[in-house]
Amino acid sequence: MKDPQNRELIHHLVDGMLDWVRVLDLDDNVIFINEAMQKGLDFCKVGMKCYEALGQNSPCINCTSRETMRDGRHHVKEEMIGSRTVSVMSSPIKNNMGELIGIIEVFRDVTDLKNIVDKLAEQNRELNRDLDMAHKIHNSLLPPEFENSRIKFSYMYKPCYKIGGDFLDCFMPDSSHVALYISDVEGKGIPASLLTVFLKTSFDKNELSPGKALSSLYKKFNQSGLDPHMYLTAFYSIIDLRTLEITYANAGHSVSPLVFGKNRLEILRSPGFPISDWVDDPEYSDRKLQLRKGDRILYHTDGLIELPNVEKQQFGEERLVEILQKNSNGKDILRIIADNLNDFVAPGNLDSPSDDLTMAILEIKA
Repeated sequence: MKDPQNRELIHHLVDGMLDWVRVLDLDDNVIFINEAMQKGLDFCKVGMKCYEALGQNSPCINCTSRETMRDGRHHVKEEMIGSRTVSVMSSPIKNNMGELIGIIEVFRDVTDLKNIVDKLAEQNRELNRDLDMAHKIHNSLLPPEFENSRIKFSYMYKPCYKIGGDFLDCFMPDSSHVALYISDVEGKGIPASLLTVFLKTSFDKNELSPGKALSSLYKKFNQSGLDPHMYLTAFYSIIDLRTLEITYANAGHSVSPLVFGKNRLEILRSPGFPISDWVDDPEYSDRKLQLRKGDRILYHTDGLIELPNVEKQQFGEERLVEILQKNSNGKDILRIIADNLNDFVAPGNLDSPSDDLTMAILEIKA
């Protein structure tokens, strides 16, 4: 703009800015300083070298203005001026021919913002340390895999976050029975994981009726003072190792365990009410099924059959049943299922599933 009035308007606009603004020629000389910079750096004068105006004796090692002179582009860096952190943006000034004739630098004090970012970063590190500890505690509550002459227990657990709301436990109430429950807590993350601690400590491991054990759990849940919006589902089964009869009951678990073996596939469907405060006294009834030597039972949560692929299709119960029928004699059925899941989803998605992914196998050996 050649009009003096326009030039005067530009000066007024730049002087009205809170940011510090200065203009350099191509020899690093300061040829303009706005009022904000004059007040903020009273030793900064027109005619100084750009680095002298910042109290330095030589050019900055990471000089953005020289980068702009070199390539004609915008460049940004952070600079310490005294005790303040300043963001510096260097931009090219070109004439009507597109030739570079100078550099305009805008300095913005970002000290307070940087302090906030640093504080948030430290809080995030603390949170991650807490999550790592919660992850270790949660995993310590999970049961060990085991195998003896009568039964083999193994499982796979992949939370979608560091800690999840899926949970399972397998134990022997006495020398003649093996019990297993699998649960899915509403929600994810820390609140869901904390509810699994309640589950672990509140389950009656001496009760040999799954229905009665779930009724007891329901009462304890309602006496605990937990958030009324929280709830969990659970499927509980007990196998009598003398008769190979399995007794089971369901507390709203949406997916049913599958019994599979040679020429056999049974789904342990059973109605039931979630562990919640929705009704006063729900009934949980026991059901029974005769098992045979060599039978295996797959327990899982909905994260398995609802796992989506890139086309938003779910893995589904039918696909799972087909895998079990084709691999009824497969030694590591959990690995076989996992391999099929990997083939179904996009590569790497199984490492961080969209929902907690839990499955367990009980194998009857004798």
